[in-house]
Amino acid sequence: MSIKTQLEPTPLTTKDVRLATWICFFAWTFAVYDFVLFGNLLPQLASELGWSEGRSTEVNTWVTAGTALVAFAIGPITDRIGRRKGILVAVAGAAIASVLTALAGWIAGIAAGVGIVFLVIVRSVAGLGYAEQAINAAYLNEIFAYAYSDPAKARRRGLIYSLVQSGWPIGSVLAAASVYLLFPIGGWQLCFVIAAVPALFIVIAGIWLRESPQFILRKQVDQLLREGREDEARGVAEANGMAAVDPSPPLIAVFSGESRRSILTVGTSFLLNWVGVLTFSILGTSLLTSPDGKDIAFDSALLILVVSNATAFAGYLFHGWLGDKIGRRNAIGLGWIACSLAFFGMMMTPDGSFGPIIVLYSLGLFFLIGPFSALLYFTGESFPAHTRATGSALVNASGQVGAIIGGLLITATLTSGGDWGQAALLWGCLPILASGLLIFAAKNVDPASVRFD
Repeated sequence: MSIKTQLEPTPLTTKDVRLATWICFFAWTFAVYDFVLFGNLLPQLASELGWSEGRSTEVNTWVTAGTALVAFAIGPITDRIGRRKGILVAVAGAAIASVLTALAGWIAGIAAGVGIVFLVIVRSVAGLGYAEQAINAAYLNEIFAYAYSDPAKARRRGLIYSLVQSGWPIGSVLAAASVYLLFPIGGWQLCFVIAAVPALFIVIAGIWLRESPQFILRKQVDQLLREGREDEARGVAEANGMAAVDPSPPLIAVFSGESRRSILTVGTSFLLNWVGVLTFSILGTSLLTSPDGKDIAFDSALLILVVSNATAFAGYLFHGWLGDKIGRRNAIGLGWIACSLAFFGMMMTPDGSFGPIIVLYSLGLFFLIGPFSALLYFTGESFPAHTRATGSALVNASGQVGAIIGGLLITATLTSGGDWGQAALLWGCLPILASGLLIFAAKNVDPASVRFD
């Protein structure tokens, strides 16, 4: 019996792949639900606690910093414990943090300093929900490589993954709808408590997830290396179409070889784009409702978020389909360039103009959020199995670094006499345009190609 036969994991069935796809979709949807909820409710929370706009964005910046650390840490952990366990840890952690958010807000109301620190810590842990998308990308990239190895089927992977990643706009719509329905009943605290409930079902469903064949084989190769059986490790890797054996830790290996270019180009593009995501998506309600922003009533702003995120769902499907046709890198770049133009048009629209604002805001989110369906899968394609979760997590965490930078820049603009209009143009439109141009420096990947390592 050959080494390959001895070490080859049990083949994945069509049922395994279908189940994994659905679980990842719902896991991401409800992770986004909690993640976006904080941004949606920030104006109300700030009003209740007596925060100025500057203090509000400052708190959000500290939360974003904590989220970046959590998103960074989960990558190396997932490359160690496995994609399946990584998903379960992320979902369960986000659910617990969601419940604790209500308690943190209550403490902040009583003891401002200590309460704010506790709130920042809790919402940082809630960043596990945001980090879950990087694990999803790594996991499904590996699962789909086996499920859609036929070149004809391979060209549909992007569209299928876009359905999973569309959990972002769906989760955002659920968050806005829950605020609209639950806020009048129990305030913002009830919204966070309810957000934790669906995650419990995802953790239970995760028991039926299969680990990816690539991770199983990589762990077996690593075990052979630890035992000093280098020739056998190399033979197993070559027999299974894996990249050359690399004994270095993923956190070191990700900055060398083919991984370095992806980290620098995709990571920096992700960072720049998230400066704009913070401005127009995460702090969207603040921008839309502020008198020096677009001066839209809070209830109307929630309606805009519901309609525009529904449009963003179509954006996911479109960019997933387009990436399968022209390459994911190209679909991402063109989408983000179009996004910067749409948001620029919205900021030039007279304040309070509900109709034009909702059209341009929806169009902007279509081209801002939509390309992430191609970007997350493209990220997974850009790294070998040895560094895939770590590389994806670093790229994902760079988005939060971008949000930190954006938070600092917006806070500085607002506290130095500037207004939301200026902040949105400088720290929203321009970074998004730059991200769309820079992504073209990344190595393109043929959407019909399949890598098994």
